[in-house]
Amino acid sequence: MSPADLIHDSFVDHAATVARFQEQCAGVIEAMAERTIGCLREGGKICFFGNGGSAADSQHLATEFVVRFTHNRRGLPSLAFTTDTSVLTACANDFGFEAVFARQVEALCRPGDIVVGISTSGSSANVVRGLEFARGEGIATFAFTGETPGACGEHADLLLAVPSPVTARVQECHLIAGHLICELSERAFAGNASSISVS
Repeated sequence: MSPADLIHDSFVDHAATVARFQEQCAGVIEAMAERTIGCLREGGKICFFGNGGSAADSQHLATEFVVRFTHNRRGLPSLAFTTDTSVLTACANDFGFEAVFARQVEALCRPGDIVVGISTSGSSANVVRGLEFARGEGIATFAFTGETPGACGEHADLLLAVPSPVTARVQECHLIAGHLICELSERAFAGNASSISVS
C-alpha cells in the first residue's frame, strides 16, 4: 500500500467511524455533559485516568477544565491521576500497578465527584479497579472504551463505547467526546469570570 493509499484509507475509516459514533453515542455524550455540569455546580471535581495514549487524553482533558477550552472563565476543578510519578511509582511498588488509580480515588475523591476511566480495550486492570473502587464508594463513574467495553463497562454509570476495534479511531473519538463535554460545561459557566488576569 502506498503512503497516499494509507492516508486516504485512514481518512475514510475515520469519517465512517465518526458517523457511527455520532449516531450511537451523541446521547451518552449529552448525558455525561449534564452530569458533569451538575457535579461542578455542586462543588465536585472531575478526575481522569488511563494508560498510554489514554493517560495523555486524561491530562489533556483535565487541562481543558482547569485552564480553558475556548473561552475565559473560572477554572473548573479537574485532575488527571497520571501525572504524579512519585505517587504512581510508590503505589505500584508497594501495592501493585493495578492499584495506582484506585488508591488515588480513595485519597482524593468523594461522593459528588466524577471519575472517568479511559481504556480503549475496556479491560485495563488498573482502570477497571479504579472504576470499581469509585463505584463502591458512591462516586459517579464514566468509562470511555472501544466497541468492547469489557469490565470497565460493568463498573460505569455512563458508558461511552466507540463503535470501532481500531485503537487509533477509538482514541480520536474519545477526544471528540471529551472536547464536547468540556465545551458544554464551559458554556454552563460562561458567566463566571476568573479573578486571574488573562492576556
